[in-house]
Amino acid sequence: MYAAALCAGAAAWLMAGGEQGLRRGRLLLAGGGAVASSRDGAADRVRSAARRLRRRAGARREWWCVPAALAVAVLGGSLLPLIAGAVAVPLLGRRLRAAEHARERERRAQGVVSLCGAVVGELRAGLQPGPALASAVRSTGALGGAETAVLAAARFGGDVPGALREAAREPGAEGLAGMAACWRVSVDGGAGLAEGLDRLESALRARRDQREELRAQLAGAWSTVLLLALLPAAGLAMGTALGAEPLRVLLHTPAGLGCLAAGGLLESAGLYWAGRIVRRGEPV
Repeated sequence: MYAAALCAGAAAWLMAGGEQGLRRGRLLLAGGGAVASSRDGAADRVRSAARRLRRRAGARREWWCVPAALAVAVLGGSLLPLIAGAVAVPLLGRRLRAAEHARERERRAQGVVSLCGAVVGELRAGLQPGPALASAVRSTGALGGAETAVLAAARFGGDVPGALREAAREPGAEGLAGMAACWRVSVDGGAGLAEGLDRLESALRARRDQREELRAQLAGAWSTVLLLALLPAAGLAMGTALGAEPLRVLLHTPAGLGCLAAGGLLESAGLYWAGRIVRRGEPV
């Protein structure tokens, strides 16, 4: 019990450890630069603090495994759930980071589609290719860290296709390679840049819609996998409600420990197998 309490305190300290940095950020925001009014400054500080808290909470969601494991350890009177929760923290963290990378990739791909449409609009409004690209990049903010290099090339007559190909190396931004090819063809061969980018935007949008449709069709399969993963927990909760004390049997008897080990291995193998089957149908 002392070890469980110590682990719970460590988890709470890790999840709340950024309060000092948050106060320092608030002080810097309060004194850095001129503000229009005290009300506007207070609103900006509140929004900045809320964003930082959301990022910190999202970055440490895997640490909630420790309090959950602590609750099960207290109910079952054993340290095994706490050990399992500590082992689950890095595994869940890796899974959450992979999901965040996938969402960032999707946002970047959507930004490339928006950038193509914005450049086409600026070109048809009468701007030259360089200013049109610079205006579209500033309005959409789709390039992230590569925005500076692309803007410099567009403003000062640099190698725009090279900058776009460099930016296309980011996951999800592969469509920028097509934009670079359209730019190169329009400069060397005199072809219309607006028409090429319009076709590129249509192709990228069609590919995005296809991925979303396929992902929607796979949502039912992922729901089934999640339901199967939660069935053992539902069975334990039902047994506890009926007074059968399944946690005591599983954690304090040789037969229960054997069943727990075998069930854990079968559950892990089943989830891996089902997830691999469903993941094969996901869009690349």
